[in-house]
Amino acid sequence: MVKYSAEALNETFAALADPTRRAILTRLAQGETSTTALAEPFDVSLPAVMKHLRVLEDAGLIIREKEGRVSLCRLNAGPLQHVAEWINAYEQFWRIKLEGLEAHLGRKHERHHP
Repeated sequence: MVKYSAEALNETFAALADPTRRAILTRLAQGETSTTALAEPFDVSLPAVMKHLRVLEDAGLIIREKEGRVSLCRLNAGPLQHVAEWINAYEQFWRIKLEGLEAHLGRKHERHHP
């Protein structure tokens, strides 16, 4: 199994646990944008969105840079790749288990229906 820092995975999963943060990441997957533009579709205050951005930034999922008076955000998908690889290891585990069950059931079916 692929090994990653438990702390990094915990931070990434915690950041992804919130639907607002997932929506922000979905928007940033389309390209860099300002924090003000990110806040527009949400029915929360700009300070609340800024808190979400801080969580995403702490998890390494976004990069924020200041250009003059505008704060821009862009996606950093690296941590998502680590999560995908971690999940993939379990997908492989379950595929092997299900293939074993399928083989077992096939053998059982063959014994009862020659």
